[in-house]
Amino acid sequence: MKRPRAIYFILITLMIDAIGVGIVFPIMPDLMERVGAGSTGQGAFWGGIMMAAYAAAQFICAPAVGSISDAMGRKPVLLASLVMLSLDYVIMALAGAYWVLLVGRLLAGVAGATYITATAFISDISDPKERAANFGLVGAAFGIGFVLGPAIGGAVGTIHVTAPFWFAAGISAVNVIFGFFVLPESLPPEKRRKFGARDLNPFSAILSAFKLPGVGIPLICIAVFEFSNMVYPTLWAFWTREVFGWGALYIGVSLAAYGVLVAFSQAVIMPRAIRHLGDYRTLVLGLVAGIVALMGFGLTASVLAVFLLMPLAALSDLAPPTMTAMAANTVGEDRQGLVQGVISSLSSVAAVGAPLVMTPLFRSFVAEDRLPYLPYLPGVPFLFAALLVIAILPLVSRLR
Repeated sequence: MKRPRAIYFILITLMIDAIGVGIVFPIMPDLMERVGAGSTGQGAFWGGIMMAAYAAAQFICAPAVGSISDAMGRKPVLLASLVMLSLDYVIMALAGAYWVLLVGRLLAGVAGATYITATAFISDISDPKERAANFGLVGAAFGIGFVLGPAIGGAVGTIHVTAPFWFAAGISAVNVIFGFFVLPESLPPEKRRKFGARDLNPFSAILSAFKLPGVGIPLICIAVFEFSNMVYPTLWAFWTREVFGWGALYIGVSLAAYGVLVAFSQAVIMPRAIRHLGDYRTLVLGLVAGIVALMGFGLTASVLAVFLLMPLAALSDLAPPTMTAMAANTVGEDRQGLVQGVISSLSSVAAVGAPLVMTPLFRSFVAEDRLPYLPYLPGVPFLFAALLVIAILPLVSRLR
């Protein structure tokens, strides 16, 4: 197997996936108006429903898709998911009603196999000592995609509100053709396992993964960390507007800067940290950086402090790929798809649950009609997230 070429394809695929997620952000208000979902306030609500639907579909389908790749191989599942993703973009471009957009987002959630199967592929072709660093490249690809996505969406969206979707559909289709010819199969038939009815039940699959020796603790830590880290995409725009009065331009610039820092930390810093510190110390470094950043954002009212804390926030993204590698290193090759699917499902639960917790908490401490005994403290959700990360440190110590 030509590993470098295969890894390049996987990284390009994941970058395209991230571009597809971010490309819709700049055009979301116009898109909601196009399908009759209301003005800005009402459109934001229905846009949130779409995001929750995407995460819910991914939660339900991710373990099953991962298990299917354990049974059928990575390549056919990966290519099928890319085809479905291209179809989703076409549906979004043609949608004239909100329910059509919703169907498209549900299909995109099912097509989350792109991420699941891609990470299982990376796990297949990586030595155990290389997995954390290679999973870091996955995070870097996502970081670059999240920088490019909004920029492309904003630029191409000036042509027409649906133009970004046609652009994303085109690059996804080209990637399918590219992958068909250059991507090898990473899971040979003799290392596959049977797909059973239990694999269709996400709760059964998650329970099965937690029962695997050595997997439970990293899965718990991943779930809590991902829930905590969702405070950034959930509240960054609202928090910066409340504290600093930022508009869309400054918010967009800060998010782009964060994406660049995440890509740098995972593509450049992570391989060196793994080589010199090992998996466990790299994990601790990421968690400590995350705690400091979250507490800093929770207490600061200084723009300078925000930009000084952003590199630490990006450094905290060393933690997820390291924990993912720890979980992957404890199971055989015929369980990599299951484990990656369960990790994706746990991330989806965080994506659904965190906004339901973080946004009311934020409102409780900034609203003019807040309870008399509550101080004005917009950063409370960041402090809460820091406490959650601190709470898993005793479990993390058992991964030494």
